[in-house]
Amino acid sequence: MNIVLLSGGSGKRLWPLSNEIRSKQFLKLLSDANGGHESMVQRVYRQITQAGIQANIVVATSATQVESIKGQLPDDVDVVVEPERRNTFPAIVLAASYLESKKQMNPEETVIVLPVDPYVDVAYFETFKKMDACVQQGGADLVLMGITPSYPSEKYGYIIPGEGGSVTGFKEKPDEASAKALIEQGALWNAGVFAFKLKYLMKIADNYLDSREFDDVLAHYASLKKDSFDYEVVEHADALAVIPYSGEWKDIGTWNTLTEEMQEESIGDVIMGEACINTHVINELSIPVVALGTQNLVIAAGQDGILVSDKHKSSYIKPYVENIDNRPMYEERRWGEYKVYDYSQYADGTKSLTKHVTINAGCAQDYHVHRYKDEVITVANGEGELVVDGCLMKLSRGDSISIRRGQKHAIRAFQDLQLISVQISEDNTENDTEVFGWSWSET
Repeated sequence: MNIVLLSGGSGKRLWPLSNEIRSKQFLKLLSDANGGHESMVQRVYRQITQAGIQANIVVATSATQVESIKGQLPDDVDVVVEPERRNTFPAIVLAASYLESKKQMNPEETVIVLPVDPYVDVAYFETFKKMDACVQQGGADLVLMGITPSYPSEKYGYIIPGEGGSVTGFKEKPDEASAKALIEQGALWNAGVFAFKLKYLMKIADNYLDSREFDDVLAHYASLKKDSFDYEVVEHADALAVIPYSGEWKDIGTWNTLTEEMQEESIGDVIMGEACINTHVINELSIPVVALGTQNLVIAAGQDGILVSDKHKSSYIKPYVENIDNRPMYEERRWGEYKVYDYSQYADGTKSLTKHVTINAGCAQDYHVHRYKDEVITVANGEGELVVDGCLMKLSRGDSISIRRGQKHAIRAFQDLQLISVQISEDNTENDTEVFGWSWSET
């Protein structure tokens, strides 16, 4: 079995903690079994393992999310990067091409596609085994997962089942009265989970592409129709089946729904005073947040801003923040994280960017160069080593190093390294970094 996780999202509904780089699925706000916190994507991966599913896992995503995925998931999870965002149909074709040409998967194998961030119980993933069996029996080209509705929702599409698990039709986001009638007929919510044989989708891809090879699909990605998988594939399939799932299934993509699943009232440096009722406070800043006598509020403080909102009203945050044009002030990377302390522009056009950078013990940055920025790095704590243009030096608390634009460099940490980085440039561009293939054994 092969599992494709679709990771997208602009990060606006959980502002200020989420942004274009750090979408909702990467926020570590859910409690894990060890008393710590995990993100939605980490929870999904853990549940796949708990369900006893042996599968190749591929995450299809945009370039901005690669570092977060690699930082939160094991190295054996493959990441397929879309050259541009073109909806779910092109993304799934690209991932299927990767499985076929790069991973050399048997074309008869099952591929199951799902969003990366469902809030479900383990039984959801155990349903994959039934979907796999249905695909391999050959009675249907596509097998869907249908959620047993708990109420007549207007937010979801509905699958109308027929005899023996077949599908007779769909209804997209009906009004409440129509939804109630559909449920009485046995209709199921469409979970956006699809199962099919690899060869089935690649045959469809032949209608759009001259070559199935992954590199060719990548190069001609823009020729794939910019449409959803539902519209482009599911609604044109000759034979459809549906497998029902009746367990927990929830979208926790807004603050009011997310806080319903948080086990703590507060995370971070927070003081909750008396008479705080149905209030959740999440603080990622290094200064305290105090809440007194609050009711039905969500308070979220992060590097990008501060939100104070009635829980119900928090669902409507997107239009208020979508035009905020700040650069992301926090980013999680595969080697650690950074927080932006200051971003300034001076009278002569020169710009400075000051960051607090954490490189986790045993991790290292890529060997890279900045074309337009000079950088001064000061070690606040920890030990490691730095390589600049092939020359190695040890790093420890109090060291300060100046790196000129054009100098290749990388840092690795023996202990957790806490750094203060000041970058100075005359150019507006953020994308001035070039990465080189190199290993520390070459030093």
